[in-house]
Amino acid sequence: MTLTELWQRQWPDCPPLGHLLRERYRDVWVRFHSLPGSKRYAGDETEYAIVLRRYNTVLHELFAGGDVYVITTVWSPEPAVPDHRTGADHWHTVLVRDDPDPEFRAHAHFFTARLPWRYGCVDDLLREVAGDRVGNVLVADTRLERVHHPYDGGADVLLRTAEERDRLRDRFAAWLSRHPLGL
Repeated sequence: MTLTELWQRQWPDCPPLGHLLRERYRDVWVRFHSLPGSKRYAGDETEYAIVLRRYNTVLHELFAGGDVYVITTVWSPEPAVPDHRTGADHWHTVLVRDDPDPEFRAHAHFFTARLPWRYGCVDDLLREVAGDRVGNVLVADTRLERVHHPYDGGADVLLRTAEERDRLRDRFAAWLSRHPLGL
């Protein structure tokens, strides 16, 4: 089965865009914040260490002992596939916003790399995400049943079942938002 077919089987209601996954699969979604007090951005190296520890702790809980797909996104107004990071292959392109004005048209070009999960193996990328220099990164198991979407301020996690989500949510309850919608 191709990666596209696998994605369609697991997450048929949307493309691999973190914000859409959160909206469309709320029944298996949970959000964790990266810093105490829901602070969005690290102000120094001590806070970056907390951010990376929280990202990696949840990632390790989800993926220890297995391979993961690291999915990154490049946005462009053109359908032509742009250059991207070394070690990642172009997987799929989606027209996200169709607009008659080409300047406002948006294509999401998804790139993937498969690697064995180990704690800290994507720290450079996670640091870029935390600093709002890279967006729409997904880390998923090779069956695409569990998806971790880090963003600047935290991570959205989508799991196989609401029960699995609840167990993870309860395990890291101190990192949850106090917002009534979990945001």
